[in-house]
Amino acid sequence: MTDAAGRAGAQDPALELSARIVARAAARGATIAVAESLTGGLVAETIVRTPGASTVLRLGVVAYATEMKHEVLRVPAPLLAARGPVDPEVAIAMARGVRQLAALDRSTCTLGVATTGVAGPAAQDGHPPGEFHIGVEVDTVHGRVAESTSHLVTGDREAVRREALLAALRLLDAALDRTDLRIHSESTP
Repeated sequence: MTDAAGRAGAQDPALELSARIVARAAARGATIAVAESLTGGLVAETIVRTPGASTVLRLGVVAYATEMKHEVLRVPAPLLAARGPVDPEVAIAMARGVRQLAALDRSTCTLGVATTGVAGPAAQDGHPPGEFHIGVEVDTVHGRVAESTSHLVTGDREAVRREALLAALRLLDAALDRTDLRIHSESTP
């Protein structure tokens, strides 16, 4: 990384978080998969901008359309019908689905994270612009653990997407605090 690139990253909280996540995951042999809706690939792109990302990032999926959440990420159709795509349980289901997809070839992926929400400018199915949910699923020695966070922020589309990016990275970083992550020697390339 050049000095200019390093200074730019040091000023960008998302790149700082990404560098921390990549370093921590690599040190532990953990792998990550990302499913995105309202962020449209921003989380995966930010992780990829971090040197060493190839050792931890297994998969990134943009499932913008509701039917893609079901067909690709295996979010249950009854859940989508009952709650719609902007929901914390949907975010968790997306995280689970992308983690399972990323594990196809090696039977393991440590962390799945997902974003879903309304970037705006208009409301969607009764959800206001700025509402978003982040889901994470973690493979632990005690089984899978999932959680979500819900947010409502103000700002234009890019501001909402940026806040969702930061929230997703923060949730990933917090998941890496766990001492019970299931790590498999075949997890890394």
